[in-house]
Amino acid sequence: MNHIANAEEQIVTERLRRKLNEVNSSAQSQLSGVQDHINFTLQQAYFKCAYNCFDRRRSHEEISNCVEHCSVPVMQAQNLVEVRIITEKLQRALMVCQDRYESAKLQPGQSNSMNDLESCVSQTIDDSVKTLPSLVERLKTSLGMYNST
Repeated sequence: MNHIANAEEQIVTERLRRKLNEVNSSAQSQLSGVQDHINFTLQQAYFKCAYNCFDRRRSHEEISNCVEHCSVPVMQAQNLVEVRIITEKLQRALMVCQDRYESAKLQPGQSNSMNDLESCVSQTIDDSVKTLPSLVERLKTSLGMYNST
């Protein structure tokens, strides 16, 4: 019986791994435009601005202040908390699923606890994927990316 349970657990674990890969792929795909904007548009503007700060007529302090001012848009973009909030929310929800599974394993007669775990994780991931489009739009608005593609 233990071999059957182990085999079932491996099958469910593989399905969950695929589901997590699916959500990661979806998130990367949907956020790629935002990431490109940060990495190329904002970084390029930063380097152009910073380059112009280096003027022999300026003091070292003035150059430092100018460069720091140029970095503000990039720093603000990198510090957007929305992605972290969604990630943390997903992690907490997955931990709840794991806790339910561990509790169910301890109770006699809970033979479908792996199925319950799979269902919980699947629902949690599906819910997170559904929030991605609105998250991407909010990020684009925050970053001034009004031409959403």
